[in-house]
Amino acid sequence: MAASSAGIGTLLCKNINKQIEIFYPTNRRYTWCVIRRICTSISRFRCQGQIKRKSAPKELVGVVGLEVHAQIQSITKLFSGSQVRFQAPPNSLVSFFDASLPGTLPVLNRRCVEAAVMTGLALDCVINRKSLFDRKHYFYADLPAGYQITQQRRPIAVDGTLTYSHLGGTRRNTLITKSVRIKQIQLEQDSGKSLHDDRRGQTLIDLNRAEGQLRVDANVSVHRPGDPWGVRTEVKNINSGRNLARAIDYEIQRQVGVLKNGGTVQNETRSFDRKSGHTLPMRDKEGLQDYRFMPEPNLPPLIVYDRPSTAPPCVHPSQVVVLEEVRAGLPELPRARRTRLVESYDILPEHSFTLVNEDGLTDYFEAVVKETKAGPRKVIGWVNQVLLGLLHHHSLSVSQSPVTPQMLAQLLNLQENGQISSSVAKQVFQELWRAPGKTAQQIIQEQDLGIVSNTTEIHRICQKVVDSHPDQVQAIRGGNKKVLNKLMGLVQKETKGRADPVLVRSILEEKTS
Repeated sequence: MAASSAGIGTLLCKNINKQIEIFYPTNRRYTWCVIRRICTSISRFRCQGQIKRKSAPKELVGVVGLEVHAQIQSITKLFSGSQVRFQAPPNSLVSFFDASLPGTLPVLNRRCVEAAVMTGLALDCVINRKSLFDRKHYFYADLPAGYQITQQRRPIAVDGTLTYSHLGGTRRNTLITKSVRIKQIQLEQDSGKSLHDDRRGQTLIDLNRAEGQLRVDANVSVHRPGDPWGVRTEVKNINSGRNLARAIDYEIQRQVGVLKNGGTVQNETRSFDRKSGHTLPMRDKEGLQDYRFMPEPNLPPLIVYDRPSTAPPCVHPSQVVVLEEVRAGLPELPRARRTRLVESYDILPEHSFTLVNEDGLTDYFEAVVKETKAGPRKVIGWVNQVLLGLLHHHSLSVSQSPVTPQMLAQLLNLQENGQISSSVAKQVFQELWRAPGKTAQQIIQEQDLGIVSNTTEIHRICQKVVDSHPDQVQAIRGGNKKVLNKLMGLVQKETKGRADPVLVRSILEEKTS
C-alpha cells in the first residue's frame, strides 16, 4: 500500500472484481497477493508415483503472484504532513522528512491506518492488533534515505480471501464464483519518481510521490504440476488490468519457450513494453538478504484496539484506531450488493454486474424504482441500455447525467398510466437529454405526443393499412401471424407512435381474421 494515495475503498469495492481473473502463488511475500493453487496435491502426486507405466510428460503451466500497490485516499502522506495532490509541480509537496534531512522523524498518518484496516476487513483478513514497521534498504536516486519504511515481519493484515464472480458460458450469462487468497496487506512508504531524459543523458527526481491509483508487480514462473516451483521473474510497474493480462501471458509463453529450447530462466526484474507487448530485462532480482531488513527504530509498534474502552487512558483519542468503528464504516461490498439486487428486485445476475460495476448506477436504479410504478425489470432495461448507452456515447459519468432518476421515474409513470406509448417514451427521453430544463409532461404537450384516444380514428387508420396491403393480409389469414407486426408498425408510423399498441393489435386481428 502506497504512502500517499487515493481511493483505496473505491478501488477495492468497485474495480477489483472486474480486473482479477485467476492468479497463482509463488513463494514470495506480497503487499496484496491474489493466489490460487493449480498443482496436484501431495497425496495424489505420491499415488501417481506408484504407477509403473510411463505417462506423457505434463505441460508447463504458469504460476503467478501479484503485488498490488494501491493508493490510500488521504490528504497528507503516510509519514509526513506534506499534502497529496495529483499533478502538482515537481518537488512542490516535499517536507524535510520526505527529503531525508538529518534529524527528521516519521509521524504515522491515522487516516492511512484506518484505510488499511478497512481494506483488510473487506478482504476477510485477520487484523493484527499489533503490527511492526521495518526498514528495507536499497539505493535508488528516488529514495534519498537509502531505505524504505515498510512492514516485513508483521504486517497490519494477513490471511484474507477474496470471493469474486464473473459471467461465463457461451452466452456469458452463467454466474461463476471463485475465491483467491490474500497473503497480506501492509503499509509502505512511497518512493519518489525518476524521470529519465535520454536525450540529455540525465535523470530528474520528483519527491512529491510516485504512483498512479493502482500499480501491480507480477511475479511469474512456470513448472509442471507436481514439480517444485520454477525460477520466477518480476514484471514491474504495470498500470492497468489489460496490460497486466498481456504482460503475464507474454512472460509465461517466453519462459515456456526458453525451457523448451534447453535454456534457463533467469531470476530477474523485467519491465513491460505496452507497445510491443513484450517484457524486457531490467536487472538481476534482489533477494531478502540484499534488502537488509531491520526494525524501524523511529516508529513504535502499531496498535489497533477492538473498542474505545480497550485503549489506555494515556493515549489521546485522536491517535486511537478502533476496529469496531472502522467496521461500522465499511460500505456494502460488491458481492453482497449484487446478491441483494438480484434477490430484492428479481433481476438477472448479469444486470446486477452492470449496476455494481458502473459507479453510481445502483443508486440511480434504486432511486427510479422507488418513485415509479414500473417494475424493476422494466427499469433495468431503461437504466442499463438507454441511459448507460447515452452516458458512454458522451463519455459522462452517472452523476453527470442530464436526466435525473426523478425525471426518468416520471416518464415511466406516464407510460405505465397509458398516456404515452413505449416508442414515444424513448423519444421523450432523448428530448429530456437535450433539454433537461423541461419535464416529460411539457415535452409531450408541446409536441402532441400523447396517446391517440379516439378509437374511431384508430379504426380508420387500421382499415386504410389493411386495404393497402392485401398480400400481407392474405399471409396472415394463411397462418403467418408474424406479418401482423408489420401492419402494426405501419399503423404506428401513421400515428407517429401515439396509438395504443394493444388496441391496434386487437383491431388488426379483427380486420384480418
